[in-house]
Amino acid sequence: MKISKRAITIIFGILAAAFAIGTIFLFTPQGNPQQEGRPILYVNGQPINELELMRKAQTNPLFTLNPTGVLRPLIDTYFLEQVITLEALRQDAARIRVSSSEVKQQVDQLRERLGVTDREGYDRFLQSIGYTDSQLRDEIRTQLRIQKRIDELRKKVKLTDEEARFYYELHKGEYAAEDRVKARQIVLDDQATADQVYKQLIGGADFAELARQYSKVGAEQGGAVGAEPGSSEPGPVTRLVFPTPVADAVFQLKSGGMTEVIETGGRYYIVKVEEFLPGGDVPYEEVADRVKSDALSVKQNGAVENYIREVRDRAVVKFTEEQIPYEYKNPDVAKVGDKTIKLADVIQVVFSDQQVPQLIQQGLGELAVSFFFPAATDQLITEELLLQQAEASGEPFIGTRAQKAQDVQLWKTKDVTVTPDEVRAYYEENPARFSIPASATVKTVSFKDKETADKFREKLIAGDPLEELAKGLGGQVSDLGTVNPGSGLPPVVEQLVFATDADYARAGDWGVSEVVELPGQDNQKTYMVVLVKDKKAEVKKPFEAVKAEAEQLALAAKRAKLAAEWIDQLKQQAGVENNIVDVLGSLAPKTEEPATQQAPDQGAPETPAPAEAQPAGEGAN
Repeated sequence: MKISKRAITIIFGILAAAFAIGTIFLFTPQGNPQQEGRPILYVNGQPINELELMRKAQTNPLFTLNPTGVLRPLIDTYFLEQVITLEALRQDAARIRVSSSEVKQQVDQLRERLGVTDREGYDRFLQSIGYTDSQLRDEIRTQLRIQKRIDELRKKVKLTDEEARFYYELHKGEYAAEDRVKARQIVLDDQATADQVYKQLIGGADFAELARQYSKVGAEQGGAVGAEPGSSEPGPVTRLVFPTPVADAVFQLKSGGMTEVIETGGRYYIVKVEEFLPGGDVPYEEVADRVKSDALSVKQNGAVENYIREVRDRAVVKFTEEQIPYEYKNPDVAKVGDKTIKLADVIQVVFSDQQVPQLIQQGLGELAVSFFFPAATDQLITEELLLQQAEASGEPFIGTRAQKAQDVQLWKTKDVTVTPDEVRAYYEENPARFSIPASATVKTVSFKDKETADKFREKLIAGDPLEELAKGLGGQVSDLGTVNPGSGLPPVVEQLVFATDADYARAGDWGVSEVVELPGQDNQKTYMVVLVKDKKAEVKKPFEAVKAEAEQLALAAKRAKLAAEWIDQLKQQAGVENNIVDVLGSLAPKTEEPATQQAPDQGAPETPAPAEAQPAGEGAN
């Protein structure tokens, strides 16, 4: 399990891989203070200078979008919060020991990854990012300190037996055993042989013996599925072992038995189920090791998230009283009981969503603000309400804030059940979930003019070989393989294959469409012939074949519905205040924005901040 996306975003991927980002570094090299410009803000007394912020802003993708209007203060605040958090983390990890050999190892790995192992190439790389070798090593040392601080924190986390068992109760379904079968199969390459073998089996022939004689898979083991090497006894296997159409037929045989011949993927399957092993909940003792490993990781993630929040909350931030080229806005936007939600919290959620930069780039930034900010605020309100419920319950919830909010909903609805009628209704109301989609094998052949396309189609139907004919006429053949509706086909092709009942001419196994005219670039048209074979209609699976799956999905849907109703009740009872719309309105510029804005209403230190002292206890590097 991984740390929450929100936490990872806050620390720019430190937890994942500090150096995987290549030429983008988390911190800015410290040059001569007189050359770094005036201080813009102080974090725990340490200055962040103007040029340092400018360098950081240049590597921030949101600034490259040239935000205007209400977006500008929102992005400024997002950027400054990241800078503040990173600086606070750097300071907190300053006493962690990192040896010169550890730094050298990371530098060597970085150079190898970037292909700059020679001195000249390395110097060019340093120049391109504005670093000296010494500055680069200092920044890598800082990153390693933070990584070690995080690792140190995770190692200190201990999991109690009560926490592990409670986690298991909430996530019992993740450890449940699937339905399994002990079975033998005969896999063949042609219909005629498959039909012949099937008749022999119906007549009482020994399945294992015929598998040894005919099967293209596992013949030496008598077709035993899941058998150990050298054994001819089937082992328990799940649905994943078989192609989907085969699995659907096999797992209907709950009392054992044999399937008919099933064709899929160009092969023919006959499967004999010797024993059906129903799935279900597994006792805690049988999965205790897995549960403890998962739960410990969840608890560690929560500890890291709490650490980052605490380091940021402890940071004393002061902006200078001069005009600065950034706006920092962080008012309260919502209140849940005695807990407040700040604008910066909402900003973090919104700009962590990859859709938002894309919308801004498309000129839809104002739309993104009006949609995503209210939604993110509501998300944080819900999260806070659920965290309060988790705290009040007295139960040992663990993990990040988001994890606890999710788990308290599972806890609240853990005793919910579904009736057979509810399962059947869910099956009927959600046919797409229980259907095998339509499919077909498709090729297209494209030409630059209709006359050649018509000639190709005529000769193909007359019996000329497809590949040779297309090549001789200058056609471009695209083999799309086996496709389904909605699988990314060009719209015209999908329409021809699945949405119409076109009467195709025949060319061997292939159905051949009429020539289709397609628009191209620079008014140059393309003429396409679509070839289709092995076309199969959508098939809804029988209820009995998917009953267990339908029950799980129906239960999940019912629990989600009840949890949503519970959350609505909590909001009404708590008297939630939500002012995000008013706050966003106050940020919208009333007149043209000046080149610089007033600094936040926070005074600078009365005396210049002292230079950063060397961390005590630092070893020789």
